[in-house]
Amino acid sequence: MRRDGTNPEDVQPEDVLCDFCGQAAWVEEQPCIEGHHGSIICGGCLTLAWTVVQIDKAGGAQQACTMCLEERDEPGWQGASTEAHICKRCIKQAAGALHKSVDWSWSKPQA
Repeated sequence: MRRDGTNPEDVQPEDVLCDFCGQAAWVEEQPCIEGHHGSIICGGCLTLAWTVVQIDKAGGAQQACTMCLEERDEPGWQGASTEAHICKRCIKQAAGALHKSVDWSWSKPQA
């Protein structure tokens, strides 16, 4: 998702917003994972998604995933302020990537 008024010929990292909260920008201070077509999920939204799907074993109905563009037969998570949806597989992949990253101190929430 891009900030309103973004010049498509000169997109800056701060113009790219989390598809799930619409708030967090893709800047050095904020852990983010990129999906297809420039979609991103911020660390805060990933924490919420992980908690709902992996810990609470809840999640919404299947929809096309904003991150991988695939529709899967598994629970997923939808951002509260947007219509973006992330599948369980992408939640697990994004969590693994952020957890292993030396650039971020993000860790998977525990039950």
